[in-house]
Amino acid sequence: MDRECAQLLPPVCAVLGDSRQLVADDTFLEKFLDWFKTLTETESSLHLLQENPCLTELITCVLKLKDPSSSTLSFILRLTGIFTASESCFQYLQQRELLNSLFGEEGPLSSALWEEASVRSGWVQGVHSMTQHQSAIHFLCNCGAIDVIFTLQGDPSLFVASAANRLLVHILTFSLQSFQTKPVNIKDCDWPICAQKLIPHLEESLKSSSASRIKQSLKLLTSVFGCCHDLWTEVLWSQLSEPITYLLEKEPFNAGNSLVDLFLSMARSPVFSCPECSLWKSASYALEHLNPAQAGCLSVGILKLQECPQAVKTQALSVLLQPMDCVLKAASQPLEYPGLLNNSLSDSATIETLLSCRSSCASLLCQTLAHLEELLYLTYMPVNLPHIPLLKSVVTVLQFGTGLATPASPLGSKISRILIGCFRVQRSALDILGAFSHWESHSVFMGSVSDILLAYLKSPDTSPTVLKKSFQATLKWLVRLSEAPSSRDHWLQTEQFFRDLFLVLQKRLCSHCWEIRDSALEFLTLLVKHLREKEEFRQVLVSSEVPKFTEDLLEDPESYVRASAVLAMGQLSFLTHLNSKIPSTENGDGKEKSIVAQLQEILVTDSEGFPRRAVISVFIDWLRDGHTDVLKDTEQFVSSVLQVVNCDLDWEVKAGGLELAEVFSAKTLGRVGLAGCPYVSVVSAATRSTQLNESLQIFYRVKLFEFLFGALCDCDRPVAQKACNILIALKAELCDENSLKEGLSAEHSFPEAHGIAWLEKTLRRWSSCAEPCPIGIANEAGSQNPNDILLVLRTIDLEGLNKSLNRSSDHIENSPQSLLQDILATVGTLEENEADCY
Repeated sequence: MDRECAQLLPPVCAVLGDSRQLVADDTFLEKFLDWFKTLTETESSLHLLQENPCLTELITCVLKLKDPSSSTLSFILRLTGIFTASESCFQYLQQRELLNSLFGEEGPLSSALWEEASVRSGWVQGVHSMTQHQSAIHFLCNCGAIDVIFTLQGDPSLFVASAANRLLVHILTFSLQSFQTKPVNIKDCDWPICAQKLIPHLEESLKSSSASRIKQSLKLLTSVFGCCHDLWTEVLWSQLSEPITYLLEKEPFNAGNSLVDLFLSMARSPVFSCPECSLWKSASYALEHLNPAQAGCLSVGILKLQECPQAVKTQALSVLLQPMDCVLKAASQPLEYPGLLNNSLSDSATIETLLSCRSSCASLLCQTLAHLEELLYLTYMPVNLPHIPLLKSVVTVLQFGTGLATPASPLGSKISRILIGCFRVQRSALDILGAFSHWESHSVFMGSVSDILLAYLKSPDTSPTVLKKSFQATLKWLVRLSEAPSSRDHWLQTEQFFRDLFLVLQKRLCSHCWEIRDSALEFLTLLVKHLREKEEFRQVLVSSEVPKFTEDLLEDPESYVRASAVLAMGQLSFLTHLNSKIPSTENGDGKEKSIVAQLQEILVTDSEGFPRRAVISVFIDWLRDGHTDVLKDTEQFVSSVLQVVNCDLDWEVKAGGLELAEVFSAKTLGRVGLAGCPYVSVVSAATRSTQLNESLQIFYRVKLFEFLFGALCDCDRPVAQKACNILIALKAELCDENSLKEGLSAEHSFPEAHGIAWLEKTLRRWSSCAEPCPIGIANEAGSQNPNDILLVLRTIDLEGLNKSLNRSSDHIENSPQSLLQDILATVGTLEENEADCY
């Protein structure tokens, strides 16, 4: 603790211990606690108490108050817990008989303040902080605190109950952390006294008729098995497995989700990875007795594990596939798709009942589809999924959703009525349909998959959100197919799909709903980005009206759509032979306006930020990828863009301009050989000087440094930070001492380590001079040339600025000294500053 804080601490403690004084803001107490948490991590807690006796006096003073405020008492409990996490500090306060008065029966447990949730919460948090050594554990057992924690598990305050549960987990795991014995039965163990209290309590709770107590105990065990993988956890399970298995037979059983969490927590522990472990028998029993939703969650968790008996995996897969099997059988299918399961391992009547009910059908299918999608994206597939039948069942769900499936049973008729227009199920089914693209082939796509995707893309009843999912699934399939080798016959089939797709896209680009226009543009942008190198795709795209409609949307009334149109045109412009196909807009002089000019005009004139940000994003891509229009005159392009961005008030646009400047500078330095490459031989000093001057001349012509220096002075922190990082990188490349000595004399050098104020003054001098002046009179005239820029770059304390920019803006206000001063300054002002809200 520094000297200033040590001087301020006694009066602050005096204020906090005086019931007549009011601390206007309770957040001060939270910050005070955070400060001491940090202090005790770096300094001795005992030393802090001994060097600052006012802290012990504060605890004593609050305990003597007849009627302390609940916030003050809670604060003292938590503060004491922070100090007593150190065993030496614990003994120090125990000798002064303070701990019993805080955490024992003599403390707030028997006072009226215990009715306050904040006091109970402070007590639990204080105990949790304290229990970092065995002395604290023994103290809790001896003073009856364990029974208090049991009671707080059922506290009406969820915050207190949750904290109490976490505390019990901590106490049990901490007290047994060195306990590595492995007897046959838990009763044969010489368990620590805390465990002897906790384990019978858990066993009793699991056998109780109280659903809340059962859930609390299952949650506690889930945390224990999840955070501790010692051998004693297997002994604990041997004692508790019987009452847990008994829970599955109770009717009604309302703790299924908690039991699923427990089984999965245990299954991830290496202690229970042995195939002969009794856990798997209990998990298999649970798969049979849990309801379908809970069994589905347990199934997908089991299937994601590598260490699991094959029989349990097979059972889990059957549970997960059963709803899809029922759907597939409910519709008329070809003989090769009779179903997913030959023999169901559980009674399908329950599943059929759920699928027949409108309230449960959608929920069950959405959950099942989400679980199966999760499995499809796994790098390691723990089981062999029946991909083709499963894909067919997903397509069947989508066919039911749009009225294309033919019911084959009364169940099918009910499912059809429920799923038509059910957007929830449609979205989930389209998500998993896209996931199948990683597994299946071109021939599968050209069958029912392409048909159902086109059906959803064409249907006027498709909602905007479902349409977006349809576009996403279509994109995944097309990108995947483009990466795989294909024959001419395959391309002919795909070509027809593209023609149908672009006809649909044209209509969607003209939709009255802006969300649909936006989704169509996003889809087109990604499609062109991934497939623009495919000549066949380019030909089909050019022959459609899609590019023309996209260009028209640059003037859409909705800013989101204009932004998406900008991004789409940015990708379409890479297709150079589109120039003759897109009717270009004409200006007042009757001259054609290029796409570059159109986007630059949007950057200047559009009143909304989204389109302008999109333009900058496109320009960055063009510069990075070597767009032909940019390569014609890169310097002019970059200079004009930076000039416009420099006046933009949107910080994200300016940040985009900085990224453009970064790409340009990297390309320029790389082109002249200054960007470091380990495989390039070391050049002579003269050659490097020439390269330095060449790159500086380029940067000077585009006014790169004027833009970067201006951004460094920007009031938006992200802009200034990015500019500073770019300038630091350029300084490392350009400020070569040997090169500087050749062109500059010592009298023209600037003083070292100037800051922002000096830079702003320099920029004002530069802007006051229209024409560049010779280096010899630069300082007097306020002008700049490449060498002046280089000297400014060397002079600015960029490293110091970077450190300052990366520091929080409220670092002074959040300092411990400021906190203590604020507490003293606001004492007793609460009543004075209270305002009548009427």
